Amino acid sequence: MAPSFERPPLQADERTALIGWLDLQRQILRWKCEGLSEADAHRSVIPTSPAMTMAGLISHMRWVEHTWLEVLFLGGDKTRNPSFGETDEGADWRTDGIPLKQLLAEYEAQCARSNEIVAAASLDDVGRHPDYYSGKASLRWMLIHLVEETGRHAGHADIVRELLDGAKGYY
Repeated sequence: MAPSFERPPLQADERTALIGWLDLQRQILRWKCEGLSEADAHRSVIPTSPAMTMAGLISHMRWVEHTWLEVLFLGGDKTRNPSFGETDEGADWRTDGIPLKQLLAEYEAQCARSNEIVAAASLDDVGRHPDYYSGKASLRWMLIHLVEETGRHAGHADIVRELLDGAKGYY
């Protein structure tokens, strides 16, 4: 269970370092899903956080990327993102009936879209969504937040995976 991952160069420019660290955390999160059965991908192992399944983590992170870069940064439409729903606070974690392979493909596509957005903007550009305070953050701030949140959830995936089948690994 140990692929080879590389950290960004030690002497990278800011953009390369930020995207490099974010891409690494994204890879680790996807790696933690390798070899899982569909049942295990959707199995809850943390009684106090039943939505924190491997599938739930992938779904949540797909929508986190969408929230920060497409909605808050670009000022895009929030209505298709379940994170913005007013009736179910954890809707972005819900994965009933959605295969892990589909969730991973959607996450991969969202990450690629996020990287396109970042490549086309300055790190000093600020978000455009007028309805949210966080939408006024710089792209730099948003990327640092995405590195933090993706890394935090990659750590959750370490624990969930170990509880599922005992698999452990650090790249």
